[in-house]
Amino acid sequence: MINVKKEGIILEKNNLGFESSGVLNPAVVYENDLVHLFYRAVSKDNHSSIGYCTLKNLLTVEKHLDIPILYSQYDYEKQGMEDPRIVKIDGLYYLTYTAYDGINALGALATSKDLVTWEKRGLIVPQYSYEEFKHLAESRGELNEKYFRFNGKYIVPKKNGKKILIWDKNVILFPRRINGKLYFLHRIKPDIQIVSVYDLSELTHSFWDNFLLMFSDHILISSKHDHEVSYVGAGCPPIETEKGWLLIYHGVHDTVDGYVYCACAALLDLEDPTREIARLPYPLFKPEYNYELHGKVNNVCFPSGALVCEDTLYIYYGAADEHVACASVDLSELLKELTTYKNLSHEK
Repeated sequence: MINVKKEGIILEKNNLGFESSGVLNPAVVYENDLVHLFYRAVSKDNHSSIGYCTLKNLLTVEKHLDIPILYSQYDYEKQGMEDPRIVKIDGLYYLTYTAYDGINALGALATSKDLVTWEKRGLIVPQYSYEEFKHLAESRGELNEKYFRFNGKYIVPKKNGKKILIWDKNVILFPRRINGKLYFLHRIKPDIQIVSVYDLSELTHSFWDNFLLMFSDHILISSKHDHEVSYVGAGCPPIETEKGWLLIYHGVHDTVDGYVYCACAALLDLEDPTREIARLPYPLFKPEYNYELHGKVNNVCFPSGALVCEDTLYIYYGAADEHVACASVDLSELLKELTTYKNLSHEK
């Protein structure tokens, strides 16, 4: 088992209206000798926006913006912007988030050159009803029945005049191009899927039609172990290492007390990230302290941002949907442990 140090809560909710109900699920990026942290801020009416602060010493809040840095402006996000992730590619910052309109929850993108001024680029995931998704995705055989269990509730075609779509969340870009292409992860429950394009303008309806026709080929991570038996979802942007792309993701299992969210680890091939080459057969860490066990949603460790300092990996996560917390682990030790399970992983 890997030794993980829980660093504790680093950001808590406060009296500011936009984040008085919770702060959680942060994105982090290191730039100009500062750790920039973008997080989901939840108001008392359960509306989410993106808050911002900087950290010193990786763990201590230094400056905290008292208004959201990003907030709802368009119909597709009118009920909230949730769960940001961030990478920098070719000098441009890409911040992905879940846009919620009150009915549909879908992956969206904003970009910036300076982390201050942001341009919203809209939704970047497929927008299909469950029946449309099923018709295409089952062209080569039946789907895992969990796809119906988690998404079948969206069979009703419209609600309040709006088309009901399958939820597609946890959009996470790789932090560099691979063989000239942009890769990103996304999640239609219960699995993590992977996409690659040369340019995001390729993400047309026709592109997604073809993607769904070959859907099984694009499934990257499926539930395999007991701690992730219900479903999985992408967590932190992948970290490039000599052993492969280190992916910290969340695995979920159901209990009599509800779902439990754990942080998990896998390795993907550096040149072909559609190949999983290793996976820990146990959680990297799981809820154990009161701030992880009890909150707006109990039993949640939701990893969403990571930084490497020297040989220590810092994983920033949402704790019980109420706090931002951090855990640290020796990176070399983690990679060594992962590679011992290399032969047990699924390879395409």
